[in-house]
Amino acid sequence: MFTHEQIWQALDHLAESRGLSPSGMARRAGLDPTTFNISKRESPDGKRRWPSTESIAKVLQSTGLSLEEFAQFILRKGRRPAIATHLPVIAMAQANQPGFFDPTGFPIGNDWDRLEFPGLKDDSAYALEISGDSMLPTYRAGDILIVSPLASIRRGDRVVIKTRQAEIIAAILVRQTATKITLQSANPAFQDRDFDLTEIEWLVRIIWASQ
Repeated sequence: MFTHEQIWQALDHLAESRGLSPSGMARRAGLDPTTFNISKRESPDGKRRWPSTESIAKVLQSTGLSLEEFAQFILRKGRRPAIATHLPVIAMAQANQPGFFDPTGFPIGNDWDRLEFPGLKDDSAYALEISGDSMLPTYRAGDILIVSPLASIRRGDRVVIKTRQAEIIAAILVRQTATKITLQSANPAFQDRDFDLTEIEWLVRIIWASQ
């Protein structure tokens, strides 16, 4: 009989074998990106949750794996690979080009580099590398920002936005209403900027910076 841990380990190993994070594998299968997150594996009261047969079937279909082959992943022994040990990373100057993000700010495509960052327990996270000096003195060229599309955002948080004009901006969220947001630039030489929410493609929180 298969154990709870074996099933989840098998899904983690399958994602790793395809060069995907668990959230990336879920998206490829047409599932909610949080379907296979660590937080979904137990209920708040500590009761174990199992992945649904439907979610497993969709993953097998999207990865081209047979049920028999998946069983081999289940039977493999060893520790579950660390989540987000190697993060997708791209230069911010390149990130404004099409084909790197889905509409919600998750990375897509195969043109990302990888950054080793062990211990981060957020498999939706990715890294952006600062290029140029437009964000001095807060961020310098070569600084790394790690962002999370799943992290909650509040006033005062440092964020990255992508506008529908393909502009990538790192800033501080000053305020947000039902229709607008105000951002404080990382460069104090620039004034605060207001955006209608219709102008914003996605907004994600910076959870770590290499400064």
